Amino acid sequence: MIIPKKQKRYCNFCRKHTEHIVEEAKRKPRRQNTKSQKRFLRKLAGYGSFPKENPKGREKPTKKLDLRYKCTVCNKKHSIGEGFRVKKFEIKAKEAKEESKAKEESNVVK
Repeated sequence: MIIPKKQKRYCNFCRKHTEHIVEEAKRKPRRQNTKSQKRFLRKLAGYGSFPKENPKGREKPTKKLDLRYKCTVCNKKHSIGEGFRVKKFEIKAKEAKEESKAKEESNVVK
């Protein structure tokens, strides 16, 4: 999946359609102070390994991908949706050569 680096989208903060820069959200580590994480760590404490065996070959083939959109007017970031699964992902900027070719082709047609 190839996505353009700059997209025109609705900004929740400006309340209008503006140019946005697309970037991939970084993965952050789990919080250690949540109740469930403390319970899990307490269960792990007495064992030499994981409490239950992980089923082999049951992992998802892809990780979830989350995109952030940064508004060029107000510089605020927001995301849309809860992410999606995709094997190949690439953010591509439009090159000047492609833009000039498109302009030349439109001039020839006219």
